[in-house]
Amino acid sequence: MSSSRRPAQSVTGDPLLLTPGPLTTSKSVKEVMVHDWGSRDAAFIAINKAVLEGLPKIIHGEDEFVTVPMQGSGTFAVEAMLTSFVPRSGKALVLVNGAYGLRAKKILDVAGRANVVHETAEDTPPDLAEIERILSADSAITHVFAVHCETTSGIRNPVEAVAALVKRLGRRLLIDAMSAFGALPLDAREVAFDAVAASSNKCIQGVPGLGFVLARKSALQETQGNATTLVLDLYDQHQAISKTGQYRFTPPIHVIVAFHQALQEFWTEGGVDGRGERYADNARILIDGMKRLGFQTLLPAARQAPIIVTFRMPEDDRFVFQRFYDALKDRGYVIYPGKLTVADSFRIGCIGDLHAQDMTAFVATVGEVLDEMGVGLKTAA
Repeated sequence: MSSSRRPAQSVTGDPLLLTPGPLTTSKSVKEVMVHDWGSRDAAFIAINKAVLEGLPKIIHGEDEFVTVPMQGSGTFAVEAMLTSFVPRSGKALVLVNGAYGLRAKKILDVAGRANVVHETAEDTPPDLAEIERILSADSAITHVFAVHCETTSGIRNPVEAVAALVKRLGRRLLIDAMSAFGALPLDAREVAFDAVAASSNKCIQGVPGLGFVLARKSALQETQGNATTLVLDLYDQHQAISKTGQYRFTPPIHVIVAFHQALQEFWTEGGVDGRGERYADNARILIDGMKRLGFQTLLPAARQAPIIVTFRMPEDDRFVFQRFYDALKDRGYVIYPGKLTVADSFRIGCIGDLHAQDMTAFVATVGEVLDEMGVGLKTAA
């Protein structure tokens, strides 16, 4: 390592995760996990209840929505949402502009649910006119699935406009807000949807292991008997927790306790407005700094969510991504490889317990690494 600067690290001495989750968490979130909790003990049941009752407030849906938790990664929650809400006789229109839309289609295929896809390029939002055409031409379609922020590219999809169109045409909307929930506004008083799925290890800044679905109470009541699996049955899960306060099967105790702590810190920061503002500041520092170094972003500013940013791979033979990645990790920064199918790229996250000074230091470190690699992007740019 040619730099004399100490490697970056979190307050617990770990590398900083510039990724879309798992992400860097606060010391206090980590600390609550050193204790053991009984899953059927009153103390844990109270903590879990506080978590479940607090989450609908984030979408201003505490009167109309209920939280149904689902053990596992975020995809467990998405699969639970799709297979519980889309009935066996239903049909879904899946909006795809990245890997997570494609994953939703695969879930529906495996579950035997009829579906049709509207796919756009990974840097392009869905075409509202085409959505209207598809829905108008196919009365069998009962549900539309959309991803709020598609982390394949970092694009912010227009869920508000999609929701208005879906409502006007008398269909139901299901949202994957995995990497957006808690940072990008989603107001259930203004945006019509039946359910939204998210997880503990994204913008609320907890640790992995718990997905959840915020479900409109009236719509959830209609899902009885729809589920294709026992463990992913949202209706059954909700019934059990409502009656007993307990999960049907062993919950991820430490994850839930950490999530409870993370939610308190989320509200202390100012909720969606406060956290979203910090992430937007992180993204601005990152994008401006990387552009000064000669990197190009995939997305224009109007489409970029302040969650994760995709950068095109430089056209310089001296730039070897694995070397770049390893050099940054040696200096205390973990980034993400690209996931695009159309171009070589890499991604850098703006979320987690990261602040302006962290992003400024990261950009400076990238400059050092480029110099070490002999890559002169500034001159080329």
